[in-house]
Amino acid sequence: MIRPFGSVDDVDISEVGLVGPDGMEMQVLTWGAVIRDLVVPAKGGVQRVLLGLTSIEDYVRHSPYFGAIVGRYANRIGRARFSLDGHTDVLDANEGRNQLHGGSRGFGTRPWAILDYEPARVTLGLLSRDGDMGYPGRLLATCTYTLLAPATLRIELTATSDKPTPVNLTSHAYFNLDGSADICSHQLMIAGDFITPTDADLIPTGAIKSVEETPFDFRTLRPIGAVQLLHNRLSYDVNYVLRGPPGSLAHASTLASLKSGVAMELWTTEPGLQFYGGHMIDVPVSGLGGRPYGPYAGLCLEPQRFPDGPNKAHFPSTILIPGMTSRQTSEYRFALM
Repeated sequence: MIRPFGSVDDVDISEVGLVGPDGMEMQVLTWGAVIRDLVVPAKGGVQRVLLGLTSIEDYVRHSPYFGAIVGRYANRIGRARFSLDGHTDVLDANEGRNQLHGGSRGFGTRPWAILDYEPARVTLGLLSRDGDMGYPGRLLATCTYTLLAPATLRIELTATSDKPTPVNLTSHAYFNLDGSADICSHQLMIAGDFITPTDADLIPTGAIKSVEETPFDFRTLRPIGAVQLLHNRLSYDVNYVLRGPPGSLAHASTLASLKSGVAMELWTTEPGLQFYGGHMIDVPVSGLGGRPYGPYAGLCLEPQRFPDGPNKAHFPSTILIPGMTSRQTSEYRFALM
């Protein structure tokens, strides 16, 4: 089902409803390709598993990228610039002197078009013109959401460009598997032995650091750590170097709630995973089900190419060449514990 969901700058926004073969339900907005709601089978019924808002006005004014597809380059690019083929491209700086999630008019804050629709699948497309937010090349991005059995959400992201350009798209969904006020008691595993540590601006220093004997070690499933988080002694907003070979769908993370009995496995083709614990969430309006969203109300697990990749030659390449297609695939597989 497709229904109106208001308008932004005189552009009509639609909400697309998807129903999976085993009862999963999902709501997608054409604004930002946002996943507005996702409900999965659970003990005794169903469970909402992510954060969302109730109106397009709330998304425009208050959303910290809830459920959006962000780009042209997700995460951060230091000093909002990079050099490519002997030329320095200066980007739109929207986080101090740096760029975050593609700039002030990134892909997560503009209308996408519906290219194809079936009851359990929708494909959205967006055209980014040459020079958009400072990036070279006319780029066409697509996002396909598919609900599969058993209880799986597949996200396929593609991009093509007529000039060499950095590309890094990701889903910025905030997960909460049990509806609690915070995710501190959720259990988490990340299949990464190393992180890319950052400076005070959250720009990678270029180092690759082991997680062993640090609070960032989630190599086995464990509670995220309510004491550390709630007393503000620790916050998580860092990229993990995943073990899986880039380009092949591999297990990247498991998130689980003992309260609801719902577990989520994330599988991805991407080399990195940003774990953001949601410590900066502060939404002044109610979310889905009338819930307030404060610090740690949800967490993000963002499959990605490495942040500041265009400025770090030893990081995996992020440059899309004309005639080639950038492809990123991730699956969120839900099950009962």
